[in-house]
Amino acid sequence: MEYFKTIFLESAAGFIKNLDAKTRKKVFYNIRLAEKSNDPKLFKKLTNDIWEFRVRFSNNQIRLLSFWDKRDNENTLVITTNGFVKKTQKTPKTEINKAKKIRSEYLKY
Repeated sequence: MEYFKTIFLESAAGFIKNLDAKTRKKVFYNIRLAEKSNDPKLFKKLTNDIWEFRVRFSNNQIRLLSFWDKRDNENTLVITTNGFVKKTQKTPKTEINKAKKIRSEYLKY
């Protein structure tokens, strides 16, 4: 059973495309697992509107920020906005703000 479906916006897709093949494979594996398990170790709420996919691979902390689009009653979608390699404990506010801006633009349409 899938809890949600994930769509990748251009900036997130570009980030993933630039990862090496093994890391990219792990990212997609974790996202598919999160879609089926709803595990907070894989997909966690950061703010009221922004969530993050969490991937740890080869001493890297990969994060993909996302938001929910529940406008379609049939499908709940998670829209992935941007990604980065986390270097500190806290998620950078600049990345969260970028995700919020992308979310705002997306929801206009």
